[in-house]
Amino acid sequence: MGIKGTSRPKNDKTYSIDHDREACIGCGACAAVTSNWFMEDDGKASAKVVDFSNLGDEKEAAEGCPVNCIHLIDNKAKKKLI
Repeated sequence: MGIKGTSRPKNDKTYSIDHDREACIGCGACAAVTSNWFMEDDGKASAKVVDFSNLGDEKEAAEGCPVNCIHLIDNKAKKKLI
């Protein structure tokens, strides 16, 4: 796909999450808006599911990240949305 770290779509899902864990500061803003995100033992966030048919709260989680380390990928258009 040309975007480093992007997970490949599973089951032909439309969207994927590309999370830069190295840049994550562990603030929990993503986990506060959607149950898909949780905090790991190392203090950083992780997503339970990375491929979606619709964005739902994932867009709010990405937009609310203060360090912009959550990116949403449109797999069909092969471009980064956020």
